[in-house]
Amino acid sequence: MDTQSDETMISTIETTEDVTDKKCPNCAATIIYDPETRGMLCEYCGYRKELPAPDSGDAIVEIDFDSAEHLESFDWGAEKKVVICSNCAGESVYDALETAAVCPFCGSTNVMPSASEKSIAPGGVCPFEIPINNAGELFTKWLRRKIFTPSAAKRQAKPESFVGVYLPYWTFDTSTTSTFSGQAGFDRRVKRGDRMETVTDWRSVRGVYQELIDDFTVVASKKNQDSGVKRAEPFIFSKLVPYRPELVAGFVAERYSVGLKDGWANAQVGIKQRLRRNIEGYIKKKWRADRARCQSFSTVFDNVTYKYILVPVWLSSFTYKEKVYQFVVNGQTGKVGGKAPISPLRVAIAILLGIILIALIANYA
Repeated sequence: MDTQSDETMISTIETTEDVTDKKCPNCAATIIYDPETRGMLCEYCGYRKELPAPDSGDAIVEIDFDSAEHLESFDWGAEKKVVICSNCAGESVYDALETAAVCPFCGSTNVMPSASEKSIAPGGVCPFEIPINNAGELFTKWLRRKIFTPSAAKRQAKPESFVGVYLPYWTFDTSTTSTFSGQAGFDRRVKRGDRMETVTDWRSVRGVYQELIDDFTVVASKKNQDSGVKRAEPFIFSKLVPYRPELVAGFVAERYSVGLKDGWANAQVGIKQRLRRNIEGYIKKKWRADRARCQSFSTVFDNVTYKYILVPVWLSSFTYKEKVYQFVVNGQTGKVGGKAPISPLRVAIAILLGIILIALIANYA
């Protein structure tokens, strides 16, 4: 094959799954998944079709980590693939890790196989529940509350520019046992001259802390790790349904680029941060202390299980003063995540007004 821009090699030719690109019986347009009704919809004539409920035996299960066969990560954008549309036979070039998109020639849904010989298939999907119009409204309300964001930036952020994406996630469950050493602090009041001060007496402590970690999440997309998706969490995993191509029809979907091994390594870092905080809470409770310090701890992880799932987000971005800002709306709950531009002038004015207010209060006290 010929090389593409940036000397990227197209490594595979892939066809769409037979179950997608379904046509409307009334007007022959492509029907897509509709978050509002959670069924299939023709956007041209309004035809709707309900999706059958999952079989009772299709439960979402946790998989033993040690039994996993495919652990490696993948480089997003390092490879490309040609996808042949099953409707118009048009050929489109996609990143190798995209598993769903829309044909640019005829608008049909292109849902590719969700796994390969070297990758894992998703075990479940959190379907979209928030339609794009609602996502835009929620984003607009969120941005209006950002008082330090310049008005010019707010005008550039277009709610209608959101794109629906299914992002790959790892979730991990594990039983943890941590041996720790730390200090318990006990406050007492002492008089120093004319003032009373708080003095803390510290006592060395050590012990064992156990905690069951349930559904600790890791974004499995290198491309979108910094998109703000973590700020839009949590997702409601009790609403997970078994993966089926119809659910991603009409959306962009990614295959994981952060592999299971690297995902678990990232999870351990986050879990240990949580454990440190919880151990300090445990010290305060067990020794009835006012303060606590966890100085060191060592953790053993047992019964590690995982799920590979797809979660729904509305993604948007805009450029303000040559810097790109990304925003995320949780496709289940509507929670908005992202960082808005901040005006130093507005911050300075707010600080100045605060100083003036404090001075006025002190003057009249």
